[in-house]
Amino acid sequence: MSLFPTETQSARPAGAATWIHAHCDGGSRGNPGPAGYGALVTDAQGRTLAELSQFLGIRTNNFAEYSGLLAVLDWALANGHPRLKVVSDSELMVKQIQGKYKVNSPDLKPLWQEARQRIAKLDAFEISHALRHKNKDADALANQAMDRGMGRGAGTASVDSLPLRPKPTVAPPAAPVRPPQPAPPSMLRGFTKGGQIHLLGGGSLPDGIFVKIIRE
Repeated sequence: MSLFPTETQSARPAGAATWIHAHCDGGSRGNPGPAGYGALVTDAQGRTLAELSQFLGIRTNNFAEYSGLLAVLDWALANGHPRLKVVSDSELMVKQIQGKYKVNSPDLKPLWQEARQRIAKLDAFEISHALRHKNKDADALANQAMDRGMGRGAGTASVDSLPLRPKPTVAPPAAPVRPPQPAPPSMLRGFTKGGQIHLLGGGSLPDGIFVKIIRE
């Protein structure tokens, strides 16, 4: 696992004291499961400044959400942008950062503390919640990070979008083949003697045979 996020970055525009904007997202396939975050950073005119994404190993959704926020804060501080507005679709994380929710999870508390420390180094900071469909670019970057970590190449379908494979059809067992039986003769000939039937050529009548006696 890489220790540093994958980043694509354009030249930093003049006027670093203006607001920059970031959409961040994190996800886990299994919760916990293979996890990653993604973030898109833009300037006040909507021009892309950076795309951040990183695979995190086996983590929870909330851990990945916080990791995305921390990556954005770190990028803003490292690149001299002291005024930052963040949008996330994690209502839990947003309200915890805003102080509206308590942080009870022992796994999230260190991340929350680190985020608050980085926020304190900025001149201005805002964070707001948005529905997932308004955070699709960050969501796509997070999924790319998970795909990389799971060894999937470009264009590989995600787990949820793989078509179901039809189960092989099992043919019923064939009926046993019986060897052909010789057709019985059309007529047996014999004679009666002492009240008994005697077949010409010897032998005896099989069971279930109806006999018609004709005088000759």
